[in-house]
Amino acid sequence: MKEKVKSLLLTFLIVCSLVQSYFLIYRLPGSNPVVKTENDYIKTVNMGAEMRAEELIFPAQISIHMGDNRHTVFYPDSMFYDLIYSRLKGRMFEGFQRYPVDNLNWSEIRSRYAGVELQFGSGVPVSLLQKVMQITADPIFEKESVHRVLIYNGENEERARVFFFSSQGDVVYEATKADLTVQDVKQQVDFGKDWIPYTLKDGYYIPEKPIDMVETVLKIGVFSTEQIQSSLFFDPSITRIIREKDGSEIYTDSRRSLQVKQDGNWINYTDPAAPSAGENSPAKNALSSIDFINQHGGWNGSYRLEQVDGLEEMDTVVFRQYFGKGQFGAFPIMDFNNFRYGTISLDMRQGTITGYERSLMYVKAGDWEKQVVQLSSGKELKDKIGRLSGIVNLYPAYLPSLSQEGLLLRPTWIVELKSGAVHELK
Repeated sequence: MKEKVKSLLLTFLIVCSLVQSYFLIYRLPGSNPVVKTENDYIKTVNMGAEMRAEELIFPAQISIHMGDNRHTVFYPDSMFYDLIYSRLKGRMFEGFQRYPVDNLNWSEIRSRYAGVELQFGSGVPVSLLQKVMQITADPIFEKESVHRVLIYNGENEERARVFFFSSQGDVVYEATKADLTVQDVKQQVDFGKDWIPYTLKDGYYIPEKPIDMVETVLKIGVFSTEQIQSSLFFDPSITRIIREKDGSEIYTDSRRSLQVKQDGNWINYTDPAAPSAGENSPAKNALSSIDFINQHGGWNGSYRLEQVDGLEEMDTVVFRQYFGKGQFGAFPIMDFNNFRYGTISLDMRQGTITGYERSLMYVKAGDWEKQVVQLSSGKELKDKIGRLSGIVNLYPAYLPSLSQEGLLLRPTWIVELKSGAVHELK
């Protein structure tokens, strides 16, 4: 009799456990029902192509110094930019020596001597730059991050001088054994002789003639939440939805969360419990981010590595989208003014991705509406700049917005201030 009672009691406990598990998984108190699908998994849809680090590392612009305070600027994917960059990528740089950055008058050098300058924005770790340029490993240099490379012909010298500027702003490294002759630099500088003249002012460049850009309206589509959800959750069938007061939706499997914002056009994915890789360096963070994006959606366009930090426990890697090609070049898409489009951003903790933000919009194939517009230049542009103080950079870019026809990309000038703030120049 006792054995029978024990068996009944055990059966009852098992049934209770199963019922409790069902409610814990499929209906938590105060939550919405689980998102059910016909299959256990939604087939992952590739949102874009996979890309290698080499395709994501390139200068934001290439400046040409022609002597006598004459300059010009080439932008990504334009003909002369591609010619110069492809030639420099095949040259060897070695024999590094370190100096304080204020050892030389760089403004005078840029104004006086013929040379080429690659500008990498906030900076690229040397170990990543080695993937696109032939830089010999050197213990005094390999841990650095570089934000610009200046190559110029000095007076009465047979070889060109090459300097790599640290992103920290305090030191510069000279490649004393660079595979570049004076004639090599002269040939590259000659590409700029008949191009738009620029004036160098406080480290940034102002065109003396109007800059042509293409204003365009792109036909777009939007990837579904289910598509991105299937690439980020191990088992989308056990996720549940939480709807916020602001209209956004949060999908969660109790460990990870996927927040859908901006009328379904923008997502913010977080995985705070992701196991740490135990390593934290700018280069490794950037490579981990590239691998993650390749595996979880891919790249819907051309992107440049814009920001990579590796100094704190929590770091951020940002990739900026570029649009355009050919005669006018490609320009960055700036995602401010409350419209989120043009960047893919990842948060890192000790080498592991814990956050992932991107747009779900993509450009469809087909004909686009477009027209050539000219950005202000010369005195008109200088007058606009004169109203501001603390400018460290000026460059053309696109501002995105939604219209009835599609995604409007409007050309404009962008100013970057010493504080790090970035604004449209109006």
